[in-house]
Order: sequence, then structure tokens, then C-alpha cells
Amino acid sequence: MAAATLRSGLRRNSLLPFSETSRLQDLLLFSSSVDAAAAVGGTKSPNTRITVEYLVNSCGFSPSEAAKLCKPLAHLRSTEKPDAVLNFMRSQGFDGAGIRKVISWRPDILCYNVATNLGPKIQFLRDLGLSESDVVRVIRINRDILCLNVHRSVVPKLEMWESLLGSRELVLKHLKKTRWFFSSSFEKRIHPNLKFLRDECGIAEKRIYMIVKIRPQFISQKPESLRALVGRADELGMPRLCMTFVQILSVLHMVSKERFEAKVELTRSFGWSESEFSSAIRKTPTFLSLSLDMLRRKMEFFINVVGYTPSFVADQSNLLTFSLQKRAIPRFRVVEMLKLKGLWTGQGKFAYILSLSDTKFIDKFVLPHKENVPELFDILRVAAACVKGK
Repeated sequence: MAAATLRSGLRRNSLLPFSETSRLQDLLLFSSSVDAAAAVGGTKSPNTRITVEYLVNSCGFSPSEAAKLCKPLAHLRSTEKPDAVLNFMRSQGFDGAGIRKVISWRPDILCYNVATNLGPKIQFLRDLGLSESDVVRVIRINRDILCLNVHRSVVPKLEMWESLLGSRELVLKHLKKTRWFFSSSFEKRIHPNLKFLRDECGIAEKRIYMIVKIRPQFISQKPESLRALVGRADELGMPRLCMTFVQILSVLHMVSKERFEAKVELTRSFGWSESEFSSAIRKTPTFLSLSLDMLRRKMEFFINVVGYTPSFVADQSNLLTFSLQKRAIPRFRVVEMLKLKGLWTGQGKFAYILSLSDTKFIDKFVLPHKENVPELFDILRVAAACVKGK
């Protein structure tokens, strides 16, 4: 059904309207009638010079940028195609920066035929349900689509991604923010990776697909890179059959070895042993995605301010996933204020308090004391203002 839907969009291809600006009256640009003597010796050929002028005047490139891009356009003898391409791209919502980005990547885009090449591709993306601004974003991120055949390459890729992710909505969501969507090979990367995780690592497909739906780039990495990640997880003593194994692999995929080792050293400086570090990862893999500075600040807060032992933080590593500014610090100050006023009964550990939703926290710890301790609302308002102001 997905295939039929995609192909039905292709059958409806019709060019979106666009306006053409008038061409240079005498088509001096790219003219073949320039004086041949000007090209003698080490000087630039007239065509090169004129092409540079066109890229500067029509596209907004600097002369040095244009000089690097003009070679693929030197054969042109008319501005007809470049003018048509530029006018078309502007009509589809591309601004000057967007156009320059595309041309910088593939200058010969200016040689494309709008009616038979660019137009149908833009219309195909619109037929998928993407808005004009979405299409611009998709092309700026996935520029490969401009060079691929819609029927032979784009449609099959989208069909396979839709089958893998489970819905058209997820495909479009990742298409708008992922730059490797059309360059990833199912035959050389994705299928071998799925088979390796399932057959050699013994990971249930359900767990694999849960991660792939969130981070599809994880499954499109080189097979040797994925095997290396599994090796790193094995070195940490992570059982391949544990519930979080695939999630651990996904996080390790985002964290270089250097950054990983830096975090090992940081947590060690706060008193974690290697086994505690591995245990913390197994329970809450996502804390590894924190920046080194943020991890340091959170460790300092929970150990030096709240007063937890390093071992407790390792055992409750989910604490490291809570926002300091939005949740941990404001709630700690509320609790401290209640203690100061003699209104804190001591029931409920701070780790439990952090896990409460905003509504439940306010209902349980703020509203009952709004008359006696109105400062509690001030604490939360200040925290919200600080976060909003960033």
C-alpha cells in the first residue's frame, strides 16, 4: 500500500508555477564569440571570467567563491537554463542563502532542466504531504535527492524506510532533519546491521525497532562500526540480552571514545569505581549523552549540595537525567524552604520528589503551603524565568 501511495503521487506530478526573469539582452554571458586572444597564456578564459560574473551577480557569491564553482558551468553558452533554475528555486521558497548552499554543493544544478528534472522532484515531495518550507528544508539537508531518479532511487528508498519505521509520519519527520536518508544503502548497511543484531547478538527485533524509530541513523552506520560498538559494550560488561543493550549501543554511537573516556575519568574523580560506572550505564544509558560540563555540574549538585554519596548517585543514575535549572535546583530549594519553616515532615526522599510530574509536585509540596510560605511560588517563578531567558 505504501508503494501504491508513493507512486500515485508520481502520477500526479505537475510543475508548480514559477516566473522567469528576463535574460540578458544580448546573451553576452557564456557567449562563444569572445576574442580568442584573451585566453592566451596563463590568463583565465573569457568563459570562466563571465561565469564568475554570473555567479556573483545572479547568485550573490563572492568573486573568490564563484571562481571555485565555475568550472562545471564553463561549457554553457546561454543563461537560459541557469536563469530558469534560479527563478524556479526562488518560486519554491528558496532564499539566497539556500540557493547558494545547493549550488556550492553541485554547481551543475544550474544546468538542470526544470520541466523534466527539478520540477517533478519538488512536486513529488509536495505530494508526500510536505509544505513548501518543509521541501526547502528537506532539500537543503538531503541534497542528494536533486541528483537521484525519483522512480528508480527515491521511491524505493522511501518505501523501505516506511516499512522499517512503520509509518509515513515517521519517515517525513526524520526526512526533515536527517541528512543521510537517501545515501544509506539498505543492501550494504541496514539489512546487514539488522541481521547482525538479531542473529549474532540475540536481540529481539522489537527492541531493535524501538531504537531505530527514534534514531534511524543508528542502523545506517557502517557494519564494522556497529560491530565495534558491540565490542565496546562487551568490554563494559553489558549483557547482550539485557533490556537496555540496544539503547546502550545507540548512546555509544553518539559518544566518541575520547568523550567516553573523559566521562569515565570525571566520574572517577567524584568517587565512582569502574563497576559503578558500568552499573550506572546499564541502568540509565542516556546520561552518557550529557556534555562533560553538564555531567560535572550534576555530579557536584547531587553530591556536594544535596549530600548524596557517589555510590548512591551511581545506583540512582536516573537522577542525572533531570534538568538542573528546570527541576532539580528549584525543587531542592522548595524542600529546603519547607525545612526552614518547620513544615517538612521528612517523608519522601528527594529522588522520589524529582520523579514527580510538575502538577503532582505543586499539588503536594507547594499548594498546601501557599498561605504560610508564598515564597515557594517565587522560587518556581524565578526558575521558570531563568530557563525562558536562556
